[in-house]
Amino acid sequence: MPGEKEIDVRQVQRLIIAGWTGRDVAALEKHIRELEALGVPRPKTTPIFYRVAASLLTTDPAIEVLGGSSSGEIECVVHAMGGELWLGVGSDHTDRKAETIGVSLSKQMCAKPVSRQAWRFADVSPHWDRLVLRSHVRVDGTRRLYQEGPVATMRPPGELIRLYCREDRLPDGTSMFCGTLAVHGGIAPAEVFEMELEDPVLGRTISHSYRVNVLPDEG
Repeated sequence: MPGEKEIDVRQVQRLIIAGWTGRDVAALEKHIRELEALGVPRPKTTPIFYRVAASLLTTDPAIEVLGGSSSGEIECVVHAMGGELWLGVGSDHTDRKAETIGVSLSKQMCAKPVSRQAWRFADVSPHWDRLVLRSHVRVDGTRRLYQEGPVATMRPPGELIRLYCREDRLPDGTSMFCGTLAVHGGIAPAEVFEMELEDPVLGRTISHSYRVNVLPDEG
């Protein structure tokens, strides 16, 4: 029977955001140049690993952000707990205005919503490339598809763990976001961000959603 677990984010001591994890190197370079034209600094390496405060992780149904320039992006999230690796879904919610100043700064500025539910990674690793990520946003009360695609477009967690840790094991108490997909219609803020991770082989889905409450930016 496939294993499932409820994640207690209070047990997470280290949080890592893996960026630029796509397998297609040429497509990565093209996207880097597109963002450079918008003022977003080029990453030092690809992939790159941003350390952010573990206290940013949340399973709450709402987050608060400063101003209207932030947006979510769906990602697989692996959690190392109890000597095992668990897989959930999350959103690397990021302040896009701050991103043009410094990507590390922008990653630190927003909460990182994740699902409570997680699957035992060993149960999905044999068919990893079959998993599908999907997100929807609600803007002005209208719901639309925002992101959708197979996780096969990104490097698998095992490879990211080896690149970051220089070994095959993620230390207990560590969570890692594993990269995101391109968006439909351009990056945009939303009132609600909905995300799901689908396993068509075992016929199950992990989902989570959160509301974005905007605080006034007084300068």
